[in-house]
Amino acid sequence: MGLDATASANAQTATSTHHRASSHRTFSHAKTAAKTTAATQAPVGTTASVASTPATPTLSAQVNRRRAVASIDAGRSESVVVTGSALSTSNNQNANPVQIVTSKQIEQTGATTLGDYLQRLPSIGSSGTTNSQTNGTGGASCTDIRNLGQNRVLVLVDGKRAAINGNNSCFDMNTINVHQIASVEILKDGGSELYGADAVSGVINIKLKHNLSDGNITVRGGITDVGDGQTGMISGYKGWNFDHGRGNVTVSGSYMTQSGIKQNSRSWANPVQINDPASASSISYGSSIPTAGRFITDSGDYLATGTGGVRNFTKSDRYNYGNDQNLTNSLTNATLGFDAHYDINEHFTPYLNFNYSHRNSSTTMAAMPVSGSIYPSTLPTTLYIPADYPGNPTGEDAVMYKRMSEWGNRRSETASDTYTGIAGVKGAITHGWNYDLSYSYGWNQVMSQTSGVGNYAKLLQTYGLEQVEPGNSDSALIYNPSVCNAAAGCVLSNPFTKLSSAAAAYSNYTSHDHYYYQLRDLNLRINNNHVVHMPWKNGGDLGIALGMEHRGEQLAYHPDALVESGQTLTNSASYTGGGFNVTEGYLEGKATLLHNAFLAKDLTIDAQGRYSEYNTFGSAKNWKASINWAPIQDIRFRATLGTSYRQPNVYELYGGQSLGYASATDPCDSVQAASYGAKSATVAATCAKQGINSSSFTSAYSGQTPTLYGGNSKLKPETGRTYTIGTVITPRWIPGLSASVEYWHYTLKNMITYLSSQYIMDQCYTGANTNYCSAITRVASTGQINSVTSTYANIGGLKTSGIDFDLDYRIRVTAHDVLTLSNNFQQLVSYLQQNEVGGQWYNYAGRMMYQSGYGMPRVRDYATVGWQHGPVGVTYMMNYIGGMRWNDGTTDLTRANGYGRTSTPGIFSHDVTVTYRWKTWNFQGGVTNILDKKPPFVASGTDNSASALYGNLYMGRYVFLQAGVNF
Repeated sequence: MGLDATASANAQTATSTHHRASSHRTFSHAKTAAKTTAATQAPVGTTASVASTPATPTLSAQVNRRRAVASIDAGRSESVVVTGSALSTSNNQNANPVQIVTSKQIEQTGATTLGDYLQRLPSIGSSGTTNSQTNGTGGASCTDIRNLGQNRVLVLVDGKRAAINGNNSCFDMNTINVHQIASVEILKDGGSELYGADAVSGVINIKLKHNLSDGNITVRGGITDVGDGQTGMISGYKGWNFDHGRGNVTVSGSYMTQSGIKQNSRSWANPVQINDPASASSISYGSSIPTAGRFITDSGDYLATGTGGVRNFTKSDRYNYGNDQNLTNSLTNATLGFDAHYDINEHFTPYLNFNYSHRNSSTTMAAMPVSGSIYPSTLPTTLYIPADYPGNPTGEDAVMYKRMSEWGNRRSETASDTYTGIAGVKGAITHGWNYDLSYSYGWNQVMSQTSGVGNYAKLLQTYGLEQVEPGNSDSALIYNPSVCNAAAGCVLSNPFTKLSSAAAAYSNYTSHDHYYYQLRDLNLRINNNHVVHMPWKNGGDLGIALGMEHRGEQLAYHPDALVESGQTLTNSASYTGGGFNVTEGYLEGKATLLHNAFLAKDLTIDAQGRYSEYNTFGSAKNWKASINWAPIQDIRFRATLGTSYRQPNVYELYGGQSLGYASATDPCDSVQAASYGAKSATVAATCAKQGINSSSFTSAYSGQTPTLYGGNSKLKPETGRTYTIGTVITPRWIPGLSASVEYWHYTLKNMITYLSSQYIMDQCYTGANTNYCSAITRVASTGQINSVTSTYANIGGLKTSGIDFDLDYRIRVTAHDVLTLSNNFQQLVSYLQQNEVGGQWYNYAGRMMYQSGYGMPRVRDYATVGWQHGPVGVTYMMNYIGGMRWNDGTTDLTRANGYGRTSTPGIFSHDVTVTYRWKTWNFQGGVTNILDKKPPFVASGTDNSASALYGNLYMGRYVFLQAGVNF
């Protein structure tokens, strides 16, 4: 259920959830600004994305390190800009809960892509898209915060919007070169009032390396201990200063490849259990549609022998699709970056940024099953072989269910091109006022093809079948060989045997889909950190930031013409196109009321507001207020309260109706029907009214349900409110220690999503709400579900809350040894979702939505321990995901007769990385999942686990090596 119910910083540096120093400057290209060196040469102990002292290439690494350590030990305070505010602040002096991740922390995990790394963090939910999800994702990797969904988090690159992926309508983390990342800042709080719509759950700001004056080449390779999952990457950059440092040009590039893993290479993922897990007395594996063909008549259930005959179908004849599909996607990605600026004077610095990515992804799925037409086709809903069909050994009308292995396994290949270009000018205005005027243009094109999807009309011709009433999907079929004989290339075939190669080539089909996205963004930002000084004793400064933005976004999806008409056997789709434009203005004021006063070492308040005028929904206002109070130097209290707003995206508004297969089981299926406990009798009675005997009926879809999805032009925007309350402790008597505790709470109203097929069916068949029965249609002749309709709607609301506890400790043990400890912990207090306005609230905290493979664990933790001894460093990382009770969207599962699995245990995983620094060389090697922990079993019907939560364990034990050199 959940939201989808409705898919050189050193190794010892700790992940920070408070505000540390960063070298982002209010006037970022001044001559005195620090220049970035390679990530592997940043000073010991730095937590910012750029070194805070000038790094001249002629200085030795030892001199740089001594200067950096001296600076840190001196406790120097630095003014920085941290995501969540348009004004700079000092260390730990911002009320917004922001987690800062350094480039080294990402690289030391062995993560090939940024999305793979983010999955480790407790605040990152499982409602996004990962590289271990292979069905329908198009190879994209999109993240979410707090399980609020990937469409409710805003991803920025260097503080500005970038092009998103047109297929998934979200920012694709696979397009980012991990070696070009300087740092990632995660605002774990709403940000609509400062950054605009979509920043409902928070903001992820990816800061890239800029203004470089040296060069670097880094090579990385990795492989699992069973010899698959090979990864490779080469990355480099080179920067040049010119005109005595007034200008700089930096170029960067990378090439990454990551091979997919076959599902049959992991014993825990194959064979696939598909039945309801509550009853282990009748476990089923694989699909009820075999490659030989299954034929059901009024008197029997038969399997084709392959020689024209049949025999009785048995449970052992089920098809194990896990043998033929991928467990993870194959990826290749090439990136190119360009960055330039020139300081004409302090008032005028033109700059240009350009980032490009070309990504290819591919995955393999089992051969296409055939059971009848796909919406909106008028071809037969049920594929009948007439009783008088020549060679029909049953002598009766037989319904055919057959997996077309003759067409080969389905293979989806996707090519995605994404670029964002930014041209702008920045500088000082006067008396501390600065400006930044920029124009961004972003573009994404996705081209996708899937082979082996079949042409249903040609298959019928191949079998010599013709509708008695053409255009009527409920029409009977008759044998007429002339429909094949008259078609060029058609080879008349017997459905009880395999297709010849010529017949398979004639009836097969490869679909082609195209997606386009375009972004235009004019942005003006003005700020001054010191507008006035408070006119009382111990008063501080008043800072003001303001700006305007005019943004336009367009998206279009052009499905394959044959797919759109429903003539293939894959999921049908419809054209989608649309867009919007918005003009916005924002204002932020930050006032330090007291500074260095009694019981007020620091007392700062901040207020932000944004006014938006959409051409689609009119105007919207959002605001946030915060307070940051440090009574003494050692402790700080902070709180925020703000609102959010999200307009429906193009797919939600304009999406054409399309067919997909949701993870859900027909309530009339004999195994599913027995799992409803006290409501089982009601379910059985409802099924009986439709002529279905729920004690013997078997669904043909193996844990999936054909579902019609689509947009809704009558949607209203979502609104929300978020507040956080927390404290940061930095005791002077324990130097290097920082701890924070934060309580957070989100409320959403008019939530835009679609209801899960399981929820709709359960509401109908248990009698909880029979109005949903109208959304369910069945094939009259077989009783199988034809479709469940679930379009986007403002379904109700969501409330979620939790507690973050974060600890960072750095201690210099000896002159050459540094120990660091870091821990990020999240306790989920509640996750309440309302599926109907005014309806029941469902608590999903601690629940695993086992059918769709994502969940809301109550406890998550990510801890690291690092030891640096001179040039040698060792880092240990631990990830923990708490246990969860399985839920089908309405109720927790309970065991039937004492059998079955109904929960997932807590899971630990462990990684180790070793680094070595020698002159200008940096070496790194590591082992992820060092104990080869298997992901826990989840009856998902796909891969026996939950990829959105446990995808990092899918590869098993993985070893990587990396070498880099600076020049």
